[in-house]
Amino acid sequence: MNEQEILKEKLASLRSEHRDLDDVIARLVERAPYDQLQMQRLKKRKLMLKDQIMVLESRLLPDIIA
Repeated sequence: MNEQEILKEKLASLRSEHRDLDDVIARLVERAPYDQLQMQRLKKRKLMLKDQIMVLESRLLPDIIA
């Protein structure tokens, strides 16, 4: 398995976890009242995943000379 394939698998895993967090957050909002601290932690985790996804995507895309 080469580096690009490993990065693509990791990217797919991160995207899946990001989508799962979307679902968890949506369900949590539906049942009021909800734990604000838990919500903050979930959103923070989601942002960290998004940052990791962006880093991996930039590594997979070739550099373009402008």
